[in-house]
Amino acid sequence: MLLGAMTGDIVGSIYEFDNIKTKDFELFGEDCEFTDDTVMTLAIAEGLMNGGRPIDYVVAMKRLGRMYNTSYGENFRYWLRSESTEPYNSWGNGSAMRVSPVAWFFDTLELTEKAAQTCAAVTHNHFEGIKGAQATAAAIFMARTGKSKAEIKEYVEKRFGYNLSRTLKQIRPYYEFDVSCQGTVPEAIIAFLESVDFEDAIRNAVSLGGDTDTLAAITGSIAEAAYGVPDDIKEKTLSYLEQPLLDVYNKFNAELEKRK
Repeated sequence: MLLGAMTGDIVGSIYEFDNIKTKDFELFGEDCEFTDDTVMTLAIAEGLMNGGRPIDYVVAMKRLGRMYNTSYGENFRYWLRSESTEPYNSWGNGSAMRVSPVAWFFDTLELTEKAAQTCAAVTHNHFEGIKGAQATAAAIFMARTGKSKAEIKEYVEKRFGYNLSRTLKQIRPYYEFDVSCQGTVPEAIIAFLESVDFEDAIRNAVSLGGDTDTLAAITGSIAEAAYGVPDDIKEKTLSYLEQPLLDVYNKFNAELEKRK
């Protein structure tokens, strides 16, 4: 688990400020690396294992975030370096790209959405920031519990009001860099809905352009729940992680095994 978000982050990392509008690219290109999407996804996993309270997420995010100086947004970077434990009303897509652990940790959609709100609101307490995290977590949970794409689409549209009836072909020519949840999460879900397998989902997301590492992290997190991750991609993704991050990943997956 968590491989989908990390893979999308790593694959999309080199295209964030050099967008491509095609699915034809080397999956793990030269200079690919993990970014804040991977670090914060693992921080949420650590926070869950430590109790899942707001302070648990704050402590884990600051511990791992200060350890890895990656491409954080300006407001988040300020929060990370400060002693503050208060949120700053962000509507950014960071709440959605890091939420996947909660969708694997809980047994009901209701608990999943509640936990998504909790882990989002420690920084992203704006309505849109919470909604983006909850919609992403709901899609992951529904995919991993066997719901169809049609069921996921219908639920997310009705529950969260996102327009998922557009196509990638319609979106791609006009899509630009957007760090908001409302300008990222619907597109990421559509990239999953149009996919045929895990790799195709990642390629769909990156091909839209925009904030590619975060877009692909969100898409990848849903795609993993629906399709699983091929062994060769899993091995390659994990090879990018430094030991402290790998330790959290392994511990979280061991915890999930115990909970089965």
